[in-house]
Amino acid sequence: MRRDSIFYYLFQTYPTILFELLPNPPANAANYRFDSVAVKEPKFEIDGVFLPPETETPGVVYFCEVQFQKDERLYERLFGELFLYFYRNRERFQDWQAVLIYPTRNTEQGDIHPYRALLSSEQVHRVYLDELGEFEQLPLDVSLLVLTTLKQNKAPAAARYLISRCQQELQEPRARRGIMEIITTIISYRFTRLSRVEIEAMLGISFQQTRLYEELREEATELGMQQGMQQGMQQGKQQGKQEGEVNLILRLLSKRFGEVPSQLKMQIEKLSLEQLEALTEVFLDFASLDNLVIWLQNLEVSE
Repeated sequence: MRRDSIFYYLFQTYPTILFELLPNPPANAANYRFDSVAVKEPKFEIDGVFLPPETETPGVVYFCEVQFQKDERLYERLFGELFLYFYRNRERFQDWQAVLIYPTRNTEQGDIHPYRALLSSEQVHRVYLDELGEFEQLPLDVSLLVLTTLKQNKAPAAARYLISRCQQELQEPRARRGIMEIITTIISYRFTRLSRVEIEAMLGISFQQTRLYEELREEATELGMQQGMQQGMQQGKQQGKQEGEVNLILRLLSKRFGEVPSQLKMQIEKLSLEQLEALTEVFLDFASLDNLVIWLQNLEVSE
């Protein structure tokens, strides 16, 4: 499972997650910026660095290491990189903190004796995700970190729980879709043989709740509105909304099934706004364009 990219995205999108793992987070935690940095001579790559606001100089820099594979030279590398970077940027920072995130204690480097003073200091924090407490009691964003560690037989139920929770706790639609997208990605990495549609079905996510759907809807609606506005007044706006729905459906169909035959395009373009909206509701159930043909035929019969 490619956890590195997931954690990188999580920290980049929600940098405050790191500080929720610490007993004494900084007062300005919300203003930190997550980044990766390179240290030359010799060249080290530091994957996770949380940089304080540039307006607060000197500040405290936080180094983060997410380690899911046992590495018996992790601390040698980490502290070497850490001190070299801190040395070369001493004028920017007044202090440093390091956070090491492990799935379990068994993943930690075995021989820690040479670093016992550092590891027991208030500057180094070791976090074991399986010891954070009850999954349901954790902050929502921290739960996403724990979700990456759950066994395959427990992950789907936990993911559905988080989706339900984010729908209840997050009022902003984009925030909800962002969390749902991360959850879907995590589960996709765990079940690599399943398609995206199968993953979303497993999690109980409708296509209308996905980020792809929303992006396409906004793009298509905007295009349709622009075309409609050119024709002016209220009639043009209504037509623009309808053309936006047509553009959305055609793009969704082409992304899923390939090129849409011109005859089907003509039939879709003739649908009313209500019919177009109904089509977007059932679109996810279609296994092929044949299902669309049948749906359109049934629509004609019902009329």
